[in-house]
Order: sequence, then C-alpha cells, then structure tokens
Amino acid sequence: MDYRYHCDIPAGPGLNELPVNPCDLLDFQLLRLSAGESHAGESGDREILAVVLGGIASVTVGGEKFDNVGGRPNVFGGKPHSVYIPAGSSFVVRAESAVEIALPSAPSDLDVAPYVIAPSRVADGRWGAANFGRTYHQILTEIAQPDLPARRLIVGETYTPSGNWSTFPPHRHKFDSLPGEAAHEEMYYFRVSPGDGFGISRVYTDEGYEENYTARDHAVQMMPSGYHTVVSAPGYTTYYLWFLAGTQRTQGAVEDAGLSWVGRTVPMLRDLGH
Repeated sequence: MDYRYHCDIPAGPGLNELPVNPCDLLDFQLLRLSAGESHAGESGDREILAVVLGGIASVTVGGEKFDNVGGRPNVFGGKPHSVYIPAGSSFVVRAESAVEIALPSAPSDLDVAPYVIAPSRVADGRWGAANFGRTYHQILTEIAQPDLPARRLIVGETYTPSGNWSTFPPHRHKFDSLPGEAAHEEMYYFRVSPGDGFGISRVYTDEGYEENYTARDHAVQMMPSGYHTVVSAPGYTTYYLWFLAGTQRTQGAVEDAGLSWVGRTVPMLRDLGH
C-alpha cells in the first residue's frame, strides 16, 4: 500500500508547491524571493500563516501593511516572525532582502483581521530528555497564544540535536476523543544543519503500513494519519516546521502503547541532569 506520505518540495525562485499531498485539509507552499522581488496571492477559502524562515519582507494583506517582517538569517538563527493571513484576503509579499517564507494553510471560515506574530510571542522550551530531548518554538497554538485567532492551523518548530530522537515516543492524532486524542492531520517541513546532512522520519499505522523516509533540506513528511517520529544523523541538527489542522484546535495525541514507557522516564532523566 503506497500512501506517498512524503515528498521533496521544489525550492526554486518564486512560489513552490507540493508535488503530492494525501491530506484533505493541510497544504504547504514555499516562497523564495530575491531582494526587491514581490509575490501577489489570494488566500481564497483558506487561512495561511506566513512563517519567515530567513530574511526580511514587507507583507500587505488587504489594506494592512506590515513592514520589515523577519530578521533571522535562517531557521537556525532564532525565533521567527510570522503573519496570519485570513481567508478571503489578497496579499502581497515584497522582499526587503533575500527571503524564504513557509506558507502552511488550511480551510477557514473565520472572519478576522490579519496580524503579526513577533518573536516575543513565540514560546520556547524543551520536550523529552537525554537522547530524545529536543527544543521547540510554539508559534500559533491554542496553549501558548490563546488570544490569537485561527480556525484550524496549529504551527510550531522543533530542533532535534545530533543523534537525538524527536516526537518520541511516537504518537498519533487520528480520532476525536478528547481529552485524550484529537483528530488532526500534520505535516513536517525539514531543514538540516549543516545542509548536506539528513535525518530519518518514520510513519506507521495501526493497519500495518510503515515507511522510513530520509529527511534532507526541503523534505516534507505528510501525516494524514499514523504514528510518527524523527531522528537526526550524528553530527547534524534537523529542524522541522510542524503544522496541524483538524475539526478543532485543541491538541490531543495517543502514544504508541508499546513505547509509552519511554515517556515515563522523562522526570527521572531530568532529575539526573539529562
């Protein structure tokens, strides 16, 4: 059974699209502009979060202009600036420097004004411990930014150090059965430092499907369902932008029962300084 849960997104000049997408709600585009170039678009019936991966841009949404959004040199250089583009909006992105912008999106009927998420609003911290410890940025989540409106999108970033595992124990979010589980599609967009490196992204389902995908720069892992986890090759740090969409924005996940004991070791490992 071939779900094509993965692909590499083109990374050429201008707007780049996914060549394949098994998700019903989520989509992803990558915008790359040289200094002085512009891109105009329409959100249609979707909400978009424009996450500046690196560089600086000015973004006009409808009648509102947000000048000089961004500033980090790349995804490994600090917290991001982002612009929420609501459904039914026309927008223009003008590159003030060479700029890369991620454009995750999902269906929306929310009638709200566009807004900027500054780095000061991005929550950070560490999940896991020892060799499954990793750091995160929560950009647009119900927990960290409850005052910022969105219909479906949940967005953040994860940094997995050399040799470490991330999203471990593996979890799924397949069924709406809160508070334990919420039905969400998810995608990961990867970057790697140094750029010639790689990680491995694993997805598997209760029905017996399994894939292990080499995650290099501009790889995209798509999870309409299934348990998932990531590991970085020794010597390399993997970054992934993660974004989810479902019927609601309350997060809930179920860990693989056979591996959930690993998560229960986190308090002990942290007490030991790991």
